[in-house]
Amino acid sequence: MSDWLNALPKAELHLHLEGTLEPELLFALAERNKVALPWGDVETLRKAYAFNNLQEFLDLYYAGADVLRTEQDFYDLTWAYLQKCKEQNVIHVEPFFDPQTHTDRGIPFEVVLRGIQGALKDGEKQLGIGYGLILSFLRHLSEEEAFKTLEQAMPFRDAFVAVGLDSSEVGHPPSKFQRVFDRARAEGFLTVAHAGEEGPPEYIWEALDLLKIERIDHGVRAIEDERLMQRIIDEQIPLTVCPLSNIKLRVFDHMRDHNILQMLERGVKVTVNSDDPAYFGGYVNENFQAMREHLGMTEAQAKRLAQNSLDARLVK
Repeated sequence: MSDWLNALPKAELHLHLEGTLEPELLFALAERNKVALPWGDVETLRKAYAFNNLQEFLDLYYAGADVLRTEQDFYDLTWAYLQKCKEQNVIHVEPFFDPQTHTDRGIPFEVVLRGIQGALKDGEKQLGIGYGLILSFLRHLSEEEAFKTLEQAMPFRDAFVAVGLDSSEVGHPPSKFQRVFDRARAEGFLTVAHAGEEGPPEYIWEALDLLKIERIDHGVRAIEDERLMQRIIDEQIPLTVCPLSNIKLRVFDHMRDHNILQMLERGVKVTVNSDDPAYFGGYVNENFQAMREHLGMTEAQAKRLAQNSLDARLVK
């Protein structure tokens, strides 16, 4: 399956760059920037990747991101991810960039962006990987903070194709950010949002009706609402599903319980993505392989999923 999958052209549409920070690179950057870590070595850190829910993961994720300090750090982070994409024949990426994770630590917006954008441009030239960068707001922070981030981004607006919404879902519905999404759309940005991972189907309705999103990030709980499912099928609204992430964060107890193929066969435009692969045990191909092993995914289904990812790109 691995060789065949590597020959299959794919796009990745749900990927947090900060979530690609492998333990080895994390330790190297900590040494470069003289950042003290709470883990003694790489193996101790890997063992810490046993979280029980989204919040426990986010606490570890933000602690790890603290080693990212300079433009070179963000370049190295992004470049390492793009090399993995090249290995797995991921020919287009639309990663999320969470500026608040860094600006709240005193890292200037432009430092982060220059590093990420430099690597993406080099990846396009040297590796043939197309891209579109998505500016995401952290939903556990206020809408006022999101407005500030949007203002910071405006001098660099050509660097982004869309705005998104991520971080802790429960208790932070999409409606909390309706005004800032209205402003972003008025400025010409497309919109996407995480909804229906830990949050209920109502969050997906809000993301569609209030934030007017192009794609639903996660969205696996849509299956609990038949009227919502029919809308997603009728309007062919893509879902950027992350199977290994869903298992790691206990959205499903086991991969055999995952509903991605059920949704695919219903006519939903689902795609396969890795979310935060350094933390969740695999990149795009590892997600496909897990579906093959535990869900009995066929080659025909894999081809449809890969084609869905190419069709659902914001940047064609």
